[in-house]
Amino acid sequence: MTFELKTYAVYILASKPYGVLYTGFTGDLLPRVQQHKQEEYEGFTKRYFVKRLVYYELFEDPSAAIRREKQIKKWNREWKIKLIEKHNPEWLDLYDDDIGILPLPVE
Repeated sequence: MTFELKTYAVYILASKPYGVLYTGFTGDLLPRVQQHKQEEYEGFTKRYFVKRLVYYELFEDPSAAIRREKQIKKWNREWKIKLIEKHNPEWLDLYDDDIGILPLPVE
């Protein structure tokens, strides 16, 4: 029997560089980003065309990930932009159709 470690993610999507931002939590980042890109659900990200994955953090503990998501959601916009630019200064979309989730450019 093999045991596979579950990974949880906190992520930030943007409509464009310096555009509308959305912070979320998921137990499986790749399909969740694909859902946002394909506009599978009605809501904020579909309404404001927020589809560009610009930042993410991975966690083994779901409680830690949820705490981090809540922390980031309370931040003002300037702090979120600084976090993104520290790790992804070019605001690259970290999702690629062929590869999947790309590593953060700067760690």
